[in-house]
Amino acid sequence: MKIKKGDKIKILAGKDRGKTGKVLQVFPSANRISVEGLNLLIKHMRPRKQGEKGQRIEFPAPLHLSNVILLCPKCDRPTRVSYKYSAVVKNEIKRTRKARLCKKCKQVID
Repeated sequence: MKIKKGDKIKILAGKDRGKTGKVLQVFPSANRISVEGLNLLIKHMRPRKQGEKGQRIEFPAPLHLSNVILLCPKCDRPTRVSYKYSAVVKNEIKRTRKARLCKKCKQVID
Protein backbone atom coordinates (compact mmCIF):
# COMPACT_ATOMS: atom_id res chain seq x y z
CA MET A 1 0.00 0.00 0.00
CA LYS A 2 1.20 3.47 -0.82
CA ILE A 3 -0.34 5.05 2.29
CA LYS A 4 0.78 4.05 5.79
CA LYS A 5 -0.29 4.73 9.35
CA GLY A 6 0.72 8.24 10.45
CA ASP A 7 0.74 9.74 6.93
CA LYS A 8 -1.00 13.04 6.26
CA ILE A 9 -3.66 12.75 3.54
CA LYS A 10 -6.24 14.89 1.73
CA ILE A 11 -9.77 13.61 0.99
CA LEU A 12 -10.78 13.87 -2.67
CA ALA A 13 -14.41 12.68 -2.55
CA GLY A 14 -17.27 12.42 -0.12
CA LYS A 15 -18.79 14.63 2.56
CA ASP A 16 -15.37 15.73 3.89
CA ARG A 17 -13.91 16.60 0.47
CA GLY A 18 -10.89 18.93 0.66
CA LYS A 19 -10.12 18.28 4.34
CA THR A 20 -6.79 16.92 5.55
CA GLY A 21 -6.02 14.53 8.37
CA LYS A 22 -3.71 11.89 9.80
CA VAL A 23 -4.16 8.17 9.07
CA LEU A 24 -5.13 6.19 12.19
CA GLN A 25 -5.57 2.69 10.75
CA VAL A 26 -4.88 0.93 7.47
CA PHE A 27 -6.92 -2.05 6.23
CA PRO A 28 -4.87 -3.49 3.33
CA SER A 29 -7.21 -6.39 2.54
CA ALA A 30 -10.15 -4.01 2.03
CA ASN A 31 -8.08 -1.13 0.51
CA ARG A 32 -9.43 1.24 3.16
CA ILE A 33 -8.02 3.67 5.70
CA SER A 34 -9.39 5.39 8.79
CA VAL A 35 -8.61 9.11 9.20
CA GLU A 36 -8.49 11.00 12.51
CA GLY A 37 -11.55 13.26 12.97
CA LEU A 38 -12.90 12.83 9.42
CA ASN A 39 -15.77 10.80 7.91
CA LEU A 40 -17.34 10.53 11.36
CA LEU A 41 -20.37 8.30 11.87
CA ILE A 42 -22.68 8.20 14.89
CA LYS A 43 -23.62 4.87 16.41
CA HIS A 44 -26.55 4.78 18.84
CA MET A 45 -25.98 2.41 21.75
CA ARG A 46 -28.95 1.23 23.79
CA PRO A 47 -28.65 0.96 27.57
CA ARG A 48 -27.32 -2.35 28.86
CA LYS A 49 -28.46 -2.13 32.49
CA GLN A 50 -31.60 -0.75 34.06
CA GLY A 51 -31.26 2.94 34.95
CA GLU A 52 -28.39 3.44 32.52
CA LYS A 53 -28.76 5.94 29.67
CA GLY A 54 -28.26 5.26 25.99
CA GLN A 55 -25.28 6.79 24.22
CA ARG A 56 -24.26 8.24 20.89
CA ILE A 57 -20.75 7.20 19.92
CA GLU A 58 -18.88 9.05 17.15
CA PHE A 59 -16.18 7.13 15.31
CA PRO A 60 -14.22 7.59 12.06
CA ALA A 61 -15.50 5.24 9.37
CA PRO A 62 -12.99 3.77 6.89
CA LEU A 63 -12.51 5.49 3.51
CA HIS A 64 -11.52 3.79 0.27
CA LEU A 65 -7.96 4.50 -0.88
CA SER A 66 -9.15 5.84 -4.23
CA ASN A 67 -10.83 8.75 -2.41
CA VAL A 68 -7.66 10.05 -0.74
CA ILE A 69 -4.25 11.36 -1.84
CA LEU A 70 -1.02 11.54 0.11
CA LEU A 71 0.36 14.94 1.18
CA CYS A 72 4.14 15.04 0.84
CA PRO A 73 5.77 15.96 4.17
CA LYS A 74 8.60 17.81 2.38
CA CYS A 75 6.74 19.98 -0.17
CA ASP A 76 3.31 19.79 1.56
CA ARG A 77 1.47 19.23 -1.74
CA PRO A 78 -0.88 16.41 -2.80
CA THR A 79 1.17 13.89 -4.73
CA ARG A 80 1.25 10.42 -6.17
CA VAL A 81 3.77 7.90 -4.88
CA SER A 82 6.49 6.02 -6.71
CA TYR A 83 9.03 3.55 -5.38
CA LYS A 84 12.82 3.49 -5.46
CA TYR A 85 15.01 0.51 -4.67
CA SER A 86 18.42 1.23 -3.19
CA ALA A 87 21.23 -1.13 -2.19
CA VAL A 88 22.21 -1.08 1.48
CA VAL A 89 25.26 -2.85 2.87
CA LYS A 90 24.97 -3.76 6.54
CA ASN A 91 27.50 -6.05 8.27
CA GLU A 92 28.88 -7.08 4.85
CA ILE A 93 25.40 -8.22 3.75
CA LYS A 94 23.98 -6.53 0.67
CA ARG A 95 20.23 -5.87 0.80
CA THR A 96 17.81 -3.79 -1.22
CA ARG A 97 15.61 -1.22 0.50
CA LYS A 98 12.30 -0.06 -0.94
CA ALA A 99 11.49 3.62 -0.32
CA ARG A 100 8.49 5.77 -1.25
CA LEU A 101 9.15 8.83 -3.41
CA CYS A 102 7.12 12.00 -3.97
CA LYS A 103 6.34 12.37 -7.70
CA LYS A 104 6.52 16.20 -7.48
CA CYS A 105 9.68 16.95 -5.46
CA LYS A 106 11.42 13.54 -5.91
CA GLN A 107 12.19 13.33 -2.17
CA VAL A 108 12.04 10.13 -0.11
CA ILE A 109 8.88 10.07 2.06
CA ASP A 110 9.87 7.37 4.56
